[in-house]
Amino acid sequence: MSDTRTAPRPWFSIRKELGQRRRLILTAASFLMPVAVWMLVSYCPFIWHPDVKLQFSADRENVTTVFSAGDHVSKEYFPQFLADVRAENTAVLKGREDGSGESGSRYRRANQKLMRQMAPVAVANGWLTYDQAADDVSIYKVWKGVADGTLKPNGITLSSENLAIVRRNWALMSALSPEFDARKLPEVPLEKLVPQGVPANPVYLPAPHEVIEQGYKDFTKVTDPDKPTMGQRFKQSVYIILAGFFLSCLIGIPLGVMCGTFDFFSKLFEPFVDFFRYMPAPVFSTLLVAVFLAHDAPKIALVFVGTFFQMVLIVANTTRQLDVSLLEAAQTLGAKHFTLIRRVILPGITPNLYNDLRILLGWSWTWLVIAELIGVKSGLTEFIETQGRWRNFESVYPVIILIGITGFTTDQILSAMRRYFFPWTPEASEKKRGPIGRFFHWLLDTSVYDKPLKGKTSR
Repeated sequence: MSDTRTAPRPWFSIRKELGQRRRLILTAASFLMPVAVWMLVSYCPFIWHPDVKLQFSADRENVTTVFSAGDHVSKEYFPQFLADVRAENTAVLKGREDGSGESGSRYRRANQKLMRQMAPVAVANGWLTYDQAADDVSIYKVWKGVADGTLKPNGITLSSENLAIVRRNWALMSALSPEFDARKLPEVPLEKLVPQGVPANPVYLPAPHEVIEQGYKDFTKVTDPDKPTMGQRFKQSVYIILAGFFLSCLIGIPLGVMCGTFDFFSKLFEPFVDFFRYMPAPVFSTLLVAVFLAHDAPKIALVFVGTFFQMVLIVANTTRQLDVSLLEAAQTLGAKHFTLIRRVILPGITPNLYNDLRILLGWSWTWLVIAELIGVKSGLTEFIETQGRWRNFESVYPVIILIGITGFTTDQILSAMRRYFFPWTPEASEKKRGPIGRFFHWLLDTSVYDKPLKGKTSR
């Protein structure tokens, strides 16, 4: 028997399509490769990690810069930071030993503040909830538990140096009162915990797990009644994009078809449209706010301005690419202007026009951030701008990824639907149908209509 199997097509073939499985593998790789690089630089300290992320921090005397848990400092500065805190602790211990140290009631308040240095450690280890992090009574109990060893670390492990500091401080604290009483805190300065940290990316590139965890918190958090939830922000952003794009289509498509069909309209409108499209849409933001006031209207108008002029030129060019022989044949049969547009031009350009609108819809998403910043800030962009200002980039990335996923998914669905809207085009062939396409093929399968009706017989 002869082997009829054909050799697989090479991965690199000029102007030849790969098989369905290979296309899926490469599509997955196009997303996985950036994620792999992100994970590599995030979880391999020897590759990059130029910063140290503080697990807990300490204030320093006569220094106005204050760091707290979660802040980043450079690797070069971190040793100096530790040395400054250790020098202060050394001075405190020396003052106790030789009796030269200061004392007084003013240190009770300072020691109460220092005691709260344990709060981030307690929250990270699950000893306290986030709401208890400001409760001095609960924090006082944590000091006791760490000092006597009854509390075991589950997140942040204190160094031997810090454990010794905890025990010395607790000996002074418990000698005056076993339970928290602000009036019975020591009147001599306590030692500060020496800051601890872990290698980290710069603050603008949080690790993937931090992005996932914070994104889940942000999208499930219950907000105040007067503040929008993330779901409401998302809906508002989508509304602005779709409303602006719909208005652009409503005017731009008819004008583009007329410019591509009649040279009269082309010479009348296209020179100005071509001139206007080089003007950056954001420069009109102040004018749009003045005309449409400060809510959603100027934002929708900016999306319109950002897509309308390109739409007119692209639709006009698509209309001109229609096969002239089709127009000549229709004119030979006696078709007039309106009939040509309705029965020949529009059906002829619709498949390519569909692709143009897909691209332009993706283009409109690029105007979202700028649009939502004009007038009253709103939607997803307000959240991005606020969190970015406070350098909470682990909250910024989930929103950026959400916008990308929304745009990409919308485009893939529209691309898959094209073969069902225009089954006569080459793209409608079965071999080019991907996972999304196969879903819609199942959803819109017309085979049910081919079955004979109940009680009827076919001839």
